[in-house]
Amino acid sequence: MKTHKVLLFVSFIIVLTLYSFVSINHVPKHTFVVVLDAGHGGHDPGNVGNGYKEKEIALNVVLEVGKLLEKNPEIKVIYTREKDVFIDLFYRGQIANKANADLFVSVHCNAHRSEAHGTETFVLGTHRNQTNFEVAKKENSVIFLESDYESKYGGFNPNSPESVIGLTLAQEEYLDQSIQLAKTIQDRFTNKLYRKNRGVKQAGFIVLHQTVMPSVLVEMGFLTFIEEGKYLNSQKGQKEISTAIAEAILEYKHQIDGNIGETTFEEYVNEAVLDEKAPISHETDSNIIYKVQIAAGSKKIDTKPYNFKQLENISYDFVNNLYKYYYGATSSYEEVKTLENTAKSKGYTSSFIVAFKDGKKIPLSDALKTTVN
Repeated sequence: MKTHKVLLFVSFIIVLTLYSFVSINHVPKHTFVVVLDAGHGGHDPGNVGNGYKEKEIALNVVLEVGKLLEKNPEIKVIYTREKDVFIDLFYRGQIANKANADLFVSVHCNAHRSEAHGTETFVLGTHRNQTNFEVAKKENSVIFLESDYESKYGGFNPNSPESVIGLTLAQEEYLDQSIQLAKTIQDRFTNKLYRKNRGVKQAGFIVLHQTVMPSVLVEMGFLTFIEEGKYLNSQKGQKEISTAIAEAILEYKHQIDGNIGETTFEEYVNEAVLDEKAPISHETDSNIIYKVQIAAGSKKIDTKPYNFKQLENISYDFVNNLYKYYYGATSSYEEVKTLENTAKSKGYTSSFIVAFKDGKKIPLSDALKTTVN
């Protein structure tokens, strides 16, 4: 009888243990929440270049992107609108914030009086030039269609460059991830659809200002450019654009989940564009250290050479839930250019130079202007 009880007890423990393993294996992974925002809507048609309606094209694309993303069980999609209705910019951001979203993607079509065409993806930031300001001004002017916009936006004036500059602070901590997603989207448009690449840019879009997560605004092309307008208004064009955006979001998620190998992104906005134009000091400042960023991901990796294609002198920072890995450290810009070439020859083709002053990262353009007095 005693033996029987022991066997019964052991059997119970075995069953309980097996149940625990099954339960562990079925613990749901973190749900990755993506908020998709179709620009304009309702009494706000957006731009109507060549008779096409931005609000309709944006909604068609967003719904298709969502349908593609929802095939992945780890992703939850939330829409700011699923039909032809007008939603305040203020509430679009609130929808994303209340959902504790991982990404916010706003989709639009561009317009211009010239023959301008191509795709561009924006992150929030101070406009680099008058063209970027005009694009943001056009999109931000939607607030005038909203009731009580003065109190909602704290006196924000879309026509004032000073107001736009004030928007950038809230999104600053997510800038790197926003740029990473924006670049991934642009790469898909360029390399798979062969659309003209107008780049990753910064501008003061108020819809991005309202969010507290990595956020981008996609301009899919110009309705005012005849061929591009036809393409964007076609089922084929909308399907291709939707697929490119969905694939870019999935690729971004894969990168953030820890695919460390090639998860780098060029800082087009902050560094690369200015790198070519900024005057370069050939003197050195020992307070400024240059490094080559070669990878980024959500997992911490041992900085041994075998993890980084035999590159030595690897360091890292942990910023906004991302580990950023750097190769080398030198006060000489000429030397760091050599290090960058070495990294690229090892396969880190998207590596780029970053600068630190007194241990704090600074814009590369500021470092290049620095001279020793």
